[in-house]
Amino acid sequence: MPPRKKATRRKKAAPASVGLTTSETKAVAAGDIQELSAQVEADGGTVLGAYNDPFGAKPLLVVALPVDRVEPTPYQRDASDTHVKRLMGVIETIGRFLDPIVAIRHENQYWTPNGNHRLQALKKLGVKTVVALLVPDPNVAFKILALNTEKAHNLREKSLETIRMARALGRAGNQPETDFAFEFEQPAFLTLGVCYEERPRLSGGAYQPILRRIDEFLDRPIGQAVKERERRGRKILKLDDAVSAAVEKLKARGLTSPYLKPFVVSRVNFTRFSKATSFDFDETLDKIIASAAKFNVDRVKQEDVARVGAGPAAED
Repeated sequence: MPPRKKATRRKKAAPASVGLTTSETKAVAAGDIQELSAQVEADGGTVLGAYNDPFGAKPLLVVALPVDRVEPTPYQRDASDTHVKRLMGVIETIGRFLDPIVAIRHENQYWTPNGNHRLQALKKLGVKTVVALLVPDPNVAFKILALNTEKAHNLREKSLETIRMARALGRAGNQPETDFAFEFEQPAFLTLGVCYEERPRLSGGAYQPILRRIDEFLDRPIGQAVKERERRGRKILKLDDAVSAAVEKLKARGLTSPYLKPFVVSRVNFTRFSKATSFDFDETLDKIIASAAKFNVDRVKQEDVARVGAGPAAED
C-alpha cells in the first residue's frame, strides 16, 4: 500500500469563472451528436434538445425514449422495492416526472447507470416514455458509483457492482486494473465483491478496515486482476470462517451483541496499531487468520464487547 498522500486544500475558484456561458451551452457542433440523434429517432425515440454541459463543455442530448427500450446496466445493484414504491407515490402525487435518468446507447438499446429506481417506478406505473439525458460517451456506464445519488449504496451493493464491472471490463479489453481506480473507488470493494458473490450475508464491514490497509489496485490486465481478486476473496472467506468459529464460542459463553464479529476482528487486526505504510497482502492475512484461529474467548468479558459499538457492522 503506497504512503498516504497529504490532503491538499482545494483552490477556491473565482465566482462564475469556470465553464461555459449560457449562450455557449446551446452552440452544439452538429457533428458531435448528429449520428446519435439519428439513431435515437430510428429507435423510436425523440430528440427533445441538445446542449453543451456547462462545466465540461461536452455535448448531451435530452431525449424521450420508449420505456421498454431502457434497462439498468447489467452490473449494478438490484432495485429496492421500498424505494421504487416511494418514487411511484411521489410521481403520482405531483403528477409529473421531473428527474430525467442518465442513459447511454448500447447495441440498439439504452442503459442507465443512474436512474434505475426511477425507471422501475415508471415501468410499474405503466408509462410509455422516459425522459433521459443521453451521453454520447458509453464509458459513462462504468461510472455507477460516482453517478448514483438517488439511493445511497451500502457496502454489499458497492462491492457487487465493482466486481461485476471488473468482469465486464475484463471481457471487453486488456487495460490494467489501476486504470479504473475512479470507477472502482476502493480496491477493497473488488475483493469483498467476490466474497459477497460466494457468501451474500457476509459481514463485510468487519473486514473492510483490514482491506483498506493491505489491499491495493493491481497493475495487471483486468482479466488477470479478477482472478487475483477471486484468490484474495477466498482468503477473506477463510478469515471469516475462523472469526465465525470464535463468535460461536463467545455465544456459547453467554456473550451477546450484534457486534461480536467486528469485536473479534478488531482484536486480531494488528494493522490498526501499526504505523507501517505498506503491508504484504498474504503475509498479513495469514497472520490475522492464525490469530483468529487461536482466539482466546475465555479472556473476553461482556463489557469488552459493549465497547466495540456500531462501527463496521452498520456498513452492510
